[in-house]
Amino acid sequence: MSLCEQFQVDLRHAMKSGDKVRLSTLRLLTAAIKNRQIDKGGVLDDTEALDTVRLATKQRREAIALARQYSREDIAQQEERELAILEAYLPAQLSTEALVQHINTVLQELDATSEKDLGRVMRALMPVVHGRADGATVNRLVRERLASALSKTH
Repeated sequence: MSLCEQFQVDLRHAMKSGDKVRLSTLRLLTAAIKNRQIDKGGVLDDTEALDTVRLATKQRREAIALARQYSREDIAQQEERELAILEAYLPAQLSTEALVQHINTVLQELDATSEKDLGRVMRALMPVVHGRADGATVNRLVRERLASALSKTH
């Protein structure tokens, strides 16, 4: 069963069970997928459907940050519930330790030692961790590792 089909099955289950948060979240996700299908002019494969879920989770995280910034805890909690539902469809995320190991491996392979190497490192690293780590987190950790490597050489 494709991921898009799984969303439809889960949507029907949410309707039958009366889970309003899950139902509204899956309806929004289904609408986003249909919009991408219209843009593409065909059915999405699982990778494209996962990209849509990733985008939706990113939007929820941004909404949570904004809600907290403006002291709207009620909205933040609602967005967190929706985020938890969406994250269940994503592949398991890499732990920070595993991510740091990948970063160290790439840094050694590329002999990267300064901030100038950030682009090369990110280009080599992102295909390896795509979908299993947030790009902003990867970027922050790479910058930290490059800064510590730079401080060790001076």
